[in-house]
Amino acid sequence: MAYTVTFWGTRGSIPTPGPATARYGGNTPCVAVEGAGGQLVVLDAGTGIRALGLDLVAKQNGAARVEILLSHAHWDHIQGLPHFKPFFAPGNTVRIWGSRQGTTSLEAILRQQMDPAVFPVPLDALSAQLTVQQVDTDDFLIGDFRVRTIKLRHPGTTLGFRLTPAKASGPSMAYVTDNELGSGGQYEVPGSWRRGFVAFLKGVDLLIHDAMYTPKELEQHRGWGHSTYEEAVTLAQDAGAKKLVLFHHEPEHGDKEMDALVAAARKFAKSRGEPLQVVAAQEGMRVTL
Repeated sequence: MAYTVTFWGTRGSIPTPGPATARYGGNTPCVAVEGAGGQLVVLDAGTGIRALGLDLVAKQNGAARVEILLSHAHWDHIQGLPHFKPFFAPGNTVRIWGSRQGTTSLEAILRQQMDPAVFPVPLDALSAQLTVQQVDTDDFLIGDFRVRTIKLRHPGTTLGFRLTPAKASGPSMAYVTDNELGSGGQYEVPGSWRRGFVAFLKGVDLLIHDAMYTPKELEQHRGWGHSTYEEAVTLAQDAGAKKLVLFHHEPEHGDKEMDALVAAARKFAKSRGEPLQVVAAQEGMRVTL
């Protein structure tokens, strides 16, 4: 089964609109995966999901059916949800998948986000049919896709996703944002986590991975739950990934800084002698698998 991956938001932490980020984008994380039959799976709901929602409404042919996978509930990964236009049309169906945070359910978190104290429209006032689905297993089906999950090294409960066509053999992709590959931080993962993570990603065709920092910047941010481009490249090569997309860009990295980061990442990949295509996520970029 062929499918497309489109980047609607690429930035980490906070939106950074403006001329300095025009090429790589200023919206926070949102990636749309669309199967040949129209099956739509949305990865994260940062501010990029607003433009995705407008696009869905503009070309809507019948009621929209949208599946949203949330890696975690940090603000930059859910802040676009209240502005997702398909929420406000009857007949649309939206299902949001994600894990609880401690003892707090995902639904409770989303209700707090749209409490009248901080947003004018409460969750119960949406016109679309909304379901919040707790992710309690590491393997499940969403329409055309088999989804596997793995817990990442990031504050709170954060999941990485691997998607593979469910009914026929086909290319796979992995979405891994907000993940600390190096030392630093205290995370509830086993000592064998790195080995299991490489196995989880083995042979993936497209790997979207956190590459927020340069090696120098990381020294000031250990324990924050993010990685460098060198760590992302090393992981991709260890796992035998075919293409690496650097993701969750640092807010202070404008287009010029991102150009330099991509060049450094490609040089580093070449120095390790393993074949790997390296690009950085840009808003509007589309990959066909």
